[in-house]
Amino acid sequence: MKPWIVLAETRVSPRATLVLLAHDGERVLRVNGRELMSSRRTASEERLGTLGGLVAVGRPSARLLVGGLGLGFTLRAALAAAPADASVDVAELLPDVVDWNRNPEFGLAADALADPRTRVLIGDVWDLLATGPVAGVRYDAIMLDADNETTAMMTAGNRRLMGRPGPLLLRDRLAPAGQVIFWCVEPNPPLEAALRGAGFTVSAESVRAWGHGGNRHWLVTGSLPAKRA
Repeated sequence: MKPWIVLAETRVSPRATLVLLAHDGERVLRVNGRELMSSRRTASEERLGTLGGLVAVGRPSARLLVGGLGLGFTLRAALAAAPADASVDVAELLPDVVDWNRNPEFGLAADALADPRTRVLIGDVWDLLATGPVAGVRYDAIMLDADNETTAMMTAGNRRLMGRPGPLLLRDRLAPAGQVIFWCVEPNPPLEAALRGAGFTVSAESVRAWGHGGNRHWLVTGSLPAKRA
């Protein structure tokens, strides 16, 4: 049996260590030994990126934001679905994760990060949207893989995005007819209610981890009208 190989690791807080491992072609991120994501269970992350990328179709010079780089599957899918004149910002809290993805020896998202449409922003998504360099940007779609409450990686910013203040901030950072799409580990009625309360039309779909099998993950989409009330 082939052993797990530690490719890289970084301390993300006094109580959490993030490790990138390889095993028989698979790449896995673990936090304190608990799996965060795997390169063999990517259907929901790819669907998240595809939904966001499709929003850009027919919108000249559309701007998209991916919150959380991970193993790069959402970013790649967004780039594949979006037109050539779109731009994609990817916000990542940890510079080490960006470095791992850029390392061609690790087989992650080096090509996607080298795409001229991609720009990397380092920082917490909430902070970047609220007061950071993109605070004045109006995105056509925002894709958030922020629901990691089963690990020590959940940040205060992610909690705010999933709670009552988040939809209000996101509404102000979206263009007319813009969409925000949340990746969720399970159905999230409070999030859906918060989005509706902020003026979004809400839909949700479940996606199997392997596409046709595995655990169900959930994508919650909030859509704004074409004209603000």
